[in-house]
Amino acid sequence: MFEILQYGFMQRALAAGMIVGVLCPLIGIFIVLRRMSLIGDSLSHVALAGVAAGVLTNTYPMGMALVFSIVAAFGIEKLRKKYLEYAELAIAIILSAGLGTAVVLIGLAKNTNIDLMGYLFGSITTVLKEDLWLIAVLGSIIILSVKMLYKELFYIAFDEEAARLSGIPVRTINLFFIIIIATTITLSMRIVGILLVSSLIVIPVATSLHIAKSFRHAMVLSIIFAQISVVVGIFISYWLELAPGGTIVLLSVFILLLVVIGKSIVKNLTNLKMQSGK
Repeated sequence: MFEILQYGFMQRALAAGMIVGVLCPLIGIFIVLRRMSLIGDSLSHVALAGVAAGVLTNTYPMGMALVFSIVAAFGIEKLRKKYLEYAELAIAIILSAGLGTAVVLIGLAKNTNIDLMGYLFGSITTVLKEDLWLIAVLGSIIILSVKMLYKELFYIAFDEEAARLSGIPVRTINLFFIIIIATTITLSMRIVGILLVSSLIVIPVATSLHIAKSFRHAMVLSIIFAQISVVVGIFISYWLELAPGGTIVLLSVFILLLVVIGKSIVKNLTNLKMQSGK
């Protein structure tokens, strides 16, 4: 079973996948609570434009994707201030701009050798050493940043106005947080794929919220669910020659369904016991 770990690409894929399996739900729980779940889709399309730009300019695609995503993240935050009552418009505008730019750049790069499928849906065979180093270094910075700003992010997620009144530098932290989101999405695309990365950000969190007893409990559970999905998904995708991104996301959905059904069964059994006790 574990003989496939002798291959360097599998070692890199698992290492990168496990880091991503921490980053996505760690950031995702704050995104979900702030009702910004679609931001992952928006920035992932911008990241795709960055990949195409990297190919056109013969530069490191993940580096260009990171630059594009961070610029777009600033754009979303700026537009959110312009549309205070319709904040979701900011995400929709950037998504449209990112998708349009990606289509144009991909068209220009159509005669260039580019593994678009790997970027779109994830690929365990194409995780390079420089990819792993980038994921490890930036991932460590993101985890450390969330740990240091945990209380501030927690307060802002539940009540941004109250956090501002209590003296928390909300604007600065929001800008920093949205850069973290953009970075997480860019780092995750090699494993999960650009089109599916938002699912790994949202679904494990959605699963944990069904059974968690506190915010911290939900965070821990979401990371556990994401790790199971990533590790098992990478092995299954290798054995069955499936797209790793789709396999990981389907496992996340399967775990969500198991939790929902299991919770419903437990609730019904509890109700039956209470009725029989009467």
